[in-house]
Amino acid sequence: MTDLSALLPIIIIVGIVVLIVAGIVIGLVSGRRKKTTYTGPRDANDQTVAPAPPRGAVDGEPAPGAGVGTLPAPAEPQAGAPEEDVLDEAVAERVPTETPAPVAGRLQRLRERLVKSNSLFGKGLLALLSSDTIDENVWDEVEETLLLADIGTEPSLELVGTLRDRVKVMGTRSPEDVKTMLREELVKLVDPGMDRELRISRVDGKPAVVLVVGVNGVGKTTTVGKLARVLVAEDKDVLLGAADTFRAAAAQQLATWGARVGVPTVKSDVDGADPASVAFEAVKAGIEQEVDVVMIDTAGRLQNKVGLMDELGKVKRVIEKQAEVDEVLLVLDATTGQNGLTQAKVFGEVVDITGIVLTKLDGTAKGGIVVAIQKQLGVPVKLVGLGEGPDDLAPFDPEAFVDAILA
Repeated sequence: MTDLSALLPIIIIVGIVVLIVAGIVIGLVSGRRKKTTYTGPRDANDQTVAPAPPRGAVDGEPAPGAGVGTLPAPAEPQAGAPEEDVLDEAVAERVPTETPAPVAGRLQRLRERLVKSNSLFGKGLLALLSSDTIDENVWDEVEETLLLADIGTEPSLELVGTLRDRVKVMGTRSPEDVKTMLREELVKLVDPGMDRELRISRVDGKPAVVLVVGVNGVGKTTTVGKLARVLVAEDKDVLLGAADTFRAAAAQQLATWGARVGVPTVKSDVDGADPASVAFEAVKAGIEQEVDVVMIDTAGRLQNKVGLMDELGKVKRVIEKQAEVDEVLLVLDATTGQNGLTQAKVFGEVVDITGIVLTKLDGTAKGGIVVAIQKQLGVPVKLVGLGEGPDDLAPFDPEAFVDAILA
């Protein structure tokens, strides 16, 4: 009995230790089970990924009823309704902020790229018009040179007729006289009197809204990102809307462009979400945050796809339930030449185009497309892309453009 009494404290201590160890083991097992519980598909950042919505059978559009979570229907959006569109702050945390290059004089700084691509056009005209004798064969060559530069038939004939008259009056002419004459006439043709100013100022307490449209592959999302840098360089407070919901990674690409200059992006986490709803929420956020400019990137669409073109008109109408659309910029690839005119005409029938952004102008010897577009559409070229760098988008300057051609 005495032996048992002596052992009792030891038994109690051993029992307590066993209970503590058992508790720790059970806790660890329970924790592991909790961590490995399946919660659905997740992305690289361990965030739950929403299942892809069903897609329709025509042109890759969402099936009827597919949209942005509980966003308001695009036809009748309601203010204050819950939504899955979010300001992408995570990207901003990962991307270092940059200071964009000044906008003033950008075209002058980038003129060497224009000179390189269009010098043969300018030099060809100067050589022809500097000939001792200018006969009909020379004038035919002048006209052909203009047409090859994509100036267009009507503008080319107009310019040749004007040059004929001036050459007759001039009589004897030096190469410098010819260059001065040609510069004057080309500047007139490019039309410096057109209003190329971007409407990017707040009106009636609301931000300016810029809608960017275009066909697939012209560099639309990149252009929106570069234009954001232009606006930030001019001390504008900007917000981006990623309404290109059909191209994989388009929203993330736009958010990254914005984050590089401290500009937030409203986007949907649902693939194939309704573009009009995303655009609506972006403008709503821009009004609430009192930004200067809201820019909406839209999905690339072929001009012969009626359904997608109608959708673009719907995006504009939905935006206008909250604020006026101040600019509709059509992005065109300068290397496509006259085909760009066909695109522009069809887009112009759906939304009122206020300006052209001509990309890849440094990659073509057909700079005359500037003239053709403006003559046929009556819409000014407002911005030109002259390279792949982030600050290679410049406001269009007619005189600097002509000087680069004739350099």
